[in-house]
Amino acid sequence: MLILSRLRAYLRAVYCRQSFFPGPLGVFVNPFYLARSALQEAMRDSAETLNGRLLDVGCGTKPYRNLFHVSEYVGLDIDSPPARARGVADVFYAGKAFPFDPASFDAVLCNQVLEHVFNPDEFLAEIERVLKPGGKLLLTVPFAWDEHEQPWDYARYSSFGLKALLEKQGFRILNHRKLRADVSVLFQLANAYLYKLTERWPFSARLLFNATVMALFTLMGLLGARFLPDNPDLYLDHVLLAEKSA
Repeated sequence: MLILSRLRAYLRAVYCRQSFFPGPLGVFVNPFYLARSALQEAMRDSAETLNGRLLDVGCGTKPYRNLFHVSEYVGLDIDSPPARARGVADVFYAGKAFPFDPASFDAVLCNQVLEHVFNPDEFLAEIERVLKPGGKLLLTVPFAWDEHEQPWDYARYSSFGLKALLEKQGFRILNHRKLRADVSVLFQLANAYLYKLTERWPFSARLLFNATVMALFTLMGLLGARFLPDNPDLYLDHVLLAEKSA
């Protein structure tokens, strides 16, 4: 029983690691491999564009902290029991004004948060306020994805909607990437559907299902993306790099 318990603990640790940084093993243990691998790559590519003092808004567990080589990394999160229990955020706030002086940061990271914000104009205005002139904003937002973290899931944004929101607050978009803008988006959404159907299964049963049926969908998505044409109008995530006006 002790060996079995340790094996389960090890598998859970591997599963957690593969959640945000999926390697080849992630194909078989992470049902969101297609989404997370693309986001990981985009974050890694974008991290070098940010420097100085960085604010991670809605930091959660700071999953990509080690990718950013900045002078100071400050995690900000909503003051809630789950966020307090995680013990990861450096600063908590009530969800309105950020508790920082104007022009306090050289860069802001906002990763998969904007869809959970009910008043995006006010939220982006706060980001603009705490950024220094010429400061950079790295923003990631889902486009084609199921509702999650209910009931705090309020929006999905088109590329045109995000551009309008950012420019309204005085940002200039430097780069905009659309992740999985190919047939793999369909296979990732299929796996998301299967994940919801199986999320109440025992861990071992889910692991087996991931390693067989869902892994097959993932591999089909990767293969299809190599041979079928892209579709820039259907994709999983936005990754935008924007700059505050000087």
